[in-house]
Amino acid sequence: MPVIIKNTPFLPYQVLQDYEETTLGQNNAIGACNIFIGTMRDFNEGDQIKVLTLEHYPGMTEKQLDKIIAEAHQQWALIDSLIVHRVGDLLPNDPIVLVATWSSHRGDAFDACRFIMENLKSKAPFWKKERLINEQERWVISNTKGYLNT
Repeated sequence: MPVIIKNTPFLPYQVLQDYEETTLGQNNAIGACNIFIGTMRDFNEGDQIKVLTLEHYPGMTEKQLDKIIAEAHQQWALIDSLIVHRVGDLLPNDPIVLVATWSSHRGDAFDACRFIMENLKSKAPFWKKERLINEQERWVISNTKGYLNT
């Protein structure tokens, strides 16, 4: 159930392959893996974004992400889970986040992956600053809305 915060680029599919080979091995109980990969887009609120800077609170961020993963493991029959999240400056198309869940059944993998991602967006201490094409900078105020209230 690792949480990895990186200040360097990562290749999500390579991370998954390496993790499955080194950590999960030949676990015959795994029947499903669900993954979410979030990438930086070049627009927000009608404006073109040049650079996205992600900041976090070291120690506190990892602790909150560990708590989110633990909650998912309590609610669903997961075999394992993984979060990899970037911080620092990102460019359009750069991977920002990878969430992966492994279980015996797809329903648990799907539901837990979404739960982790939605809670990460709404509860984990990450801050986003956008630099627009015109060099204006602004902090992003809101993230995911509505999911946790349904």
